[in-house]
Amino acid sequence: MAHAHGSQGHDHGAGHVHGTTDKKRVLIAGCLTAGFMVAEALGGIFTGSLALLADAGHMLADAVALGLAWYAFHLADRPATGRLTYGFGRVKTLVAYTNGIAIFVIALWIVYEAWGRLEAPAPVLAGPMLAVATLGLLVNIGSFLVLHGGDRASLNMRGAILHVLGDLLGSAAAIVAALVILATGWTPIDPILSVLVSLLILSTAWSLMRAAAHVLLEGVPPNLDRDVIAGDIEASVQGVREIHHMHVWSLDGSTNMATLHACLDEGVDAHQAVSAIKKRLAAEHDISHATVEPEFGQCADRHEDHDDGDHDAAAHHGHHH
Repeated sequence: MAHAHGSQGHDHGAGHVHGTTDKKRVLIAGCLTAGFMVAEALGGIFTGSLALLADAGHMLADAVALGLAWYAFHLADRPATGRLTYGFGRVKTLVAYTNGIAIFVIALWIVYEAWGRLEAPAPVLAGPMLAVATLGLLVNIGSFLVLHGGDRASLNMRGAILHVLGDLLGSAAAIVAALVILATGWTPIDPILSVLVSLLILSTAWSLMRAAAHVLLEGVPPNLDRDVIAGDIEASVQGVREIHHMHVWSLDGSTNMATLHACLDEGVDAHQAVSAIKKRLAAEHDISHATVEPEFGQCADRHEDHDDGDHDAAAHHGHHH
């Protein structure tokens, strides 16, 4: 059913194929994670291990994250509506952002718990803990391999892979803690390692949230430079005198859009100039959807005293004088 509207002349076929396989990958990883998370939480309660509970808390965040990521792929497949003219592509970015916040909260809770444990160490059943942690590691390796074959440019997939990587480290930490306790009986290693895991989770959550926030704030995609693109069009498209009021943003972290005013020389065919600009944006700058407003002489918006317009114009006059 994901393919229902894959053939209506969209020119991003490759992305579409990726989306469908990614959706399956995320679903498999989500089911693996959710199933094992329950086992690990019970194991953590039974053995008294905070490292296992930390990993289970992390896996809970992940199971939710993977479920949401799957749902985001599912929604992104739906066509645009009259109310949501861009479709549901950005749901994935919202999910990535919300997801980052959820992990933050869980990681902070683990640090708080660990602090209490260091002050009053609790007994830990290291044998069963080792068994549960080893199983967890195997499940996480499975999930990681499933996801790793997906599209790594997608924020949604990046989020999913980060989660599972964090889980891998969480399981590894729990194994180390169990081995240390078995060998020496030193239980504080359990809360200490659980804190290390949560710090790791915090840093990955932070970078994911930053990337997602940039998309939500309509930031220029990290691999593009608006002023360079404007300069390139002025230099390479015939009849273009100046580019201003240019905005470049991304819908979902992978599809780029732009709007701009193109000031043309007198006597230039506006239709030809606009289509040349669009071709150049698509071919050279990976901007698949552009709205170009052609102008002769005076800019239509000049009288509104747009500060971004004036600043752009000033920046671009540099190319000409």
